[in-house]
Amino acid sequence: MTAQKGKDLLVKIADGAGFTTVAGLRTRRLSFNAETVDVTHAESANRWRELLDGAGVKRASVSGRGLFKDAATDALMRQTFFDGAVKNYQIVIPDFGTVQGAFQLTNLEFAGEHNGEVTYDVALESAGEMTFTAA
Repeated sequence: MTAQKGKDLLVKIADGAGFTTVAGLRTRRLSFNAETVDVTHAESANRWRELLDGAGVKRASVSGRGLFKDAATDALMRQTFFDGAVKNYQIVIPDFGTVQGAFQLTNLEFAGEHNGEVTYDVALESAGEMTFTAA
């Protein structure tokens, strides 16, 4: 994978007719985490930690910051948060692939300077299995 433009990393939300890009995001971040299950015991070789293969909880987190640009997606994200709904999202990673799955919008924050635009921050947490489709 060669260097890519950050603007091409897209967050898309299911809108009933497919997926629509969450408009106005200036920064986006996708992270994957997996918890470990420690199964170290008295007979572990030289007391080295042992982990249980394939165990533990996996999760994906998405965060972003942007400005209001598209009334339709702004309203969809706002309503999704207030409903506490779990919706399907796609995260498109240029020249790499697409991660898709259910997420819950866990944080919606607004900010503004007196001489600037109103911005928003969002955070999403996975709520089920993620799939990956290579580009």
